[in-house]
Amino acid sequence: MIKTAKHRATVICQQQDKVLLVRKAQAKWTLPGGKIEANEGPAQAALRELSEETGLDTDALEFLALHEFDSRPHHVFRATVADALSATPRNEIADCRWFSSVDLDKAVKKPTRKLLELYFATGRQEQA
Repeated sequence: MIKTAKHRATVICQQQDKVLLVRKAQAKWTLPGGKIEANEGPAQAALRELSEETGLDTDALEFLALHEFDSRPHHVFRATVADALSATPRNEIADCRWFSSVDLDKAVKKPTRKLLELYFATGRQEQA
């Protein structure tokens, strides 16, 4: 029996011109997100993962694209949050931080860096 890769929901969470990245202890930075559970759709999973990992809740969610990284399909969404809101690491997340496009360095996971470089290059962050 061939096992298919579980779909994931990934969130590009934006606050002004910065995006939120999270990391587990001793790991590189990545976007909030995770596996889509059997009882939910991709958008529900994106909102749940954002809340579980950062404490942020939003109703402003926009589907951007379906990307494949390491043979895993990622449903990528954009969420915009108000300046007054702050992210707090929760559950398995050890840290969260807002990054601008010039902050994307080797400390950011390669698939995340590539996705965000594409995101910033297309000017998507300016459409908020």
